[in-house]
Amino acid sequence: MEDNSLRPALVAAVAPLAWGTTYLVTEQWLPPDRPLFAALVRALPAGLLLLLVVRRLPPTRQWWLRAAALGACNIGLFFPLVFLAAYHLPGGLAATVQAASPLAVMALALPLLHERPGVVRVGAALVGLSGVCLLVLRSPDGVTALGLAGAFGSVAVSALGFVLVKKWGRPEGVSMLTMVSWQFLAGGLLLLPVALLVEGAPPALDLPAVGGFLWIGGAGTVLAYTCWFRGLSRLPAGAVSLVGLLNPVTGTVLGVTFAAEAFGWVQALGMALVLGGVLAGQRRTAPTAPLAPAVAPPVPPVPVTTRP
Repeated sequence: MEDNSLRPALVAAVAPLAWGTTYLVTEQWLPPDRPLFAALVRALPAGLLLLLVVRRLPPTRQWWLRAAALGACNIGLFFPLVFLAAYHLPGGLAATVQAASPLAVMALALPLLHERPGVVRVGAALVGLSGVCLLVLRSPDGVTALGLAGAFGSVAVSALGFVLVKKWGRPEGVSMLTMVSWQFLAGGLLLLPVALLVEGAPPALDLPAVGGFLWIGGAGTVLAYTCWFRGLSRLPAGAVSLVGLLNPVTGTVLGVTFAAEAFGWVQALGMALVLGGVLAGQRRTAPTAPLAPAVAPPVPPVPVTTRP
């Protein structure tokens, strides 16, 4: 069931605002050059903690497989790629690359959800993307091919994961928090052997690193993903993906405030375009006929249940 009010968008907005802090926290406080370890610490403890709270496992073999696939896309692959970008790109630039997400989500939602994005949302995404390009102009130095590969790779896998969440919904009677716990646990278990094999033993953590991981694991992971997937269940995939453009705005503000990154009128214009794209993408539009699939019938709306 989709909700045309502004409230689901405001709930979903918590996620990109929290995610936008990841890059600065990684640069300033986390152990250097340990993207797999950082991703593991972000995912596995959160998954175990939430599983202790919800005390529920996937009910069928099909949902075990779906939880594994969602955990791989949204956590196991996405987290290392995000940290790889954070380690190898300026914080603001790493955040701004995520602005390609709305277009990626809309492109995947067309064949997988039979959801037409509409002219307004495509235009809003392009406006937001142009604003991001202006924001990127502030940090031309420190860009590496590895960092860009991580940033754009994270866009691709997260777009696929978010569309699959929208397509599959969740089992009857299962809360969004439970779905999030399954994904964190699956992604964390995927990361565990890879992190140990590639990066070896965990590094020593000082107090700032512990604080950074607590912030990223709490606000940037558990809270953010619960809000994001709840918004995704109540809004069209294209609309909620546009809310993600707040990620680069947050990265820009934090980079200017705490990392002394440059900011001028060009970047101010870019930020205005990004915010304009987000707002335009939330406007109510006249319903359009769904794209008829070749064989299967249109995917039914995702059922909405009340979280405990």
